[in-house]
Amino acid sequence: QGLTAFARAGASSFVSKSVLAATRPQAACRLLSTTSAVRQLLNDELQTHSNHTSPPPLSSHESNTPASAFANGGLALPLDGLRILDLTRVLAGPYCTQILGDLGAEVIKVENPNGGDDTRAWGPPFTGNQDTHIDRGESAYFLSVNRNKKSITVNFRTKEGQEIIHDLVKKSDILVENYVPGKLEKYGLGYEQVKKLNPKLIYASITGYGQTGPYATRPGYDCIIEAEAGLMHITGESTGPPVIVGVAVTDLTTGLYAHGAIMAALLARAKTGRGQHIDCSLLESQIATLSDIGSSYLISGQEPRRWGASHPMIVPYQAFPTRDSRIMISGGNDGQFKTLCRILGLEHLPTDIRFRTNSDRVKHRDELIKIMTEKLQEHDNQHWLKALEGQGVPFAPINDFAHTFAHPQVVARKIIQEVEHPKAGKIKLIGIPVKYSESKPSVRLPPPLLGQHTQEILRDVLHYDAEKVDGLATAGAI
Repeated sequence: QGLTAFARAGASSFVSKSVLAATRPQAACRLLSTTSAVRQLLNDELQTHSNHTSPPPLSSHESNTPASAFANGGLALPLDGLRILDLTRVLAGPYCTQILGDLGAEVIKVENPNGGDDTRAWGPPFTGNQDTHIDRGESAYFLSVNRNKKSITVNFRTKEGQEIIHDLVKKSDILVENYVPGKLEKYGLGYEQVKKLNPKLIYASITGYGQTGPYATRPGYDCIIEAEAGLMHITGESTGPPVIVGVAVTDLTTGLYAHGAIMAALLARAKTGRGQHIDCSLLESQIATLSDIGSSYLISGQEPRRWGASHPMIVPYQAFPTRDSRIMISGGNDGQFKTLCRILGLEHLPTDIRFRTNSDRVKHRDELIKIMTEKLQEHDNQHWLKALEGQGVPFAPINDFAHTFAHPQVVARKIIQEVEHPKAGKIKLIGIPVKYSESKPSVRLPPPLLGQHTQEILRDVLHYDAEKVDGLATAGAI
């Protein structure tokens, strides 16, 4: 656990075997139980090994393990003790930093004093009265990706605002931003500029097209990248036009990639003691998730097409109409197909020369789907759901959101969480989808009000006195 804490907090490889083999093993074992204790142990040992090169601190700031880290009775959260400076807006960036916040990092969300994150105004729906914009509630969009964060309002177009960000950089482990390349450099906040203030800083840039190349300075939007990166070309009914996916999948995927890249950079920093710049783009993230369809094109040279709710390489694997609704069914291998045919009363099909193997079924797709559709339309959805249950054939009803959130497995796994919001009262959020056996990530903080923590951060993190804070307000920096 101690070594894990070293890696998490960024201990560099300078730690020699002699340091780890402390002369006080019993005391060391006791101290290794918390992140702050690990930090103290390392500092004590370094004082007795003055011949070692002085390392960067375990974290870029002073921080003790907060009581909330143990609130659910587990170990300290994986990223407890790390501070993230979040200069992102809208979806891909905030989704990334929310995941890191869920894992225990302290996330400081920097927002423009004039309105903050754009998504604060995106709606309806808003919490509270949907019919008035006089005292509009909180945007459901903003609430979806900003829990476990603190909000500070800073105008970094001012010299004073830039100084605030610089001071926060010195006390942070990770900076995440999603501005067009070159934008932050104008304000002294580019990677090459801020790494001089904190060489350990991990600086993650999320952009539309990456830091280099002919499109680098173009802004990126989910729907534009879905079109440009081929996703729309393969999405929709075969006889219809291209359509976008029902959620902003490109933004969300990019946020996931960025979060994983940051975690890997933390491990790299544990070995080298140095931070680095992460270049993550919507375009490349979306192309990466073309996966098997993209690979098929690269191998065969054949242009893929839209298949609606069907699969280009597996038959049957699609949504079928029943008497009253639709049902998703997959017979991905010969055994599943045989079982499915038995349930449908079509026992003769697996021995039909047209349908013996998946390759045969793909070749004779239209004939097979016609036969199965006619059979499935003889009964309603509930009949087939009951008949397929426990038979080893993948199937599911096509649920609306009401049925999705009431699904017994969703309820049992408690992914919908309720949290007390300072303005909206009790609100429901989609919670954390990953469970840990020891650490217990949770919704510790509700999505913040705009600038809710400005005074707290200036006072407790940067140690500014009241006179300085008043001066920043007068200058329009906060």
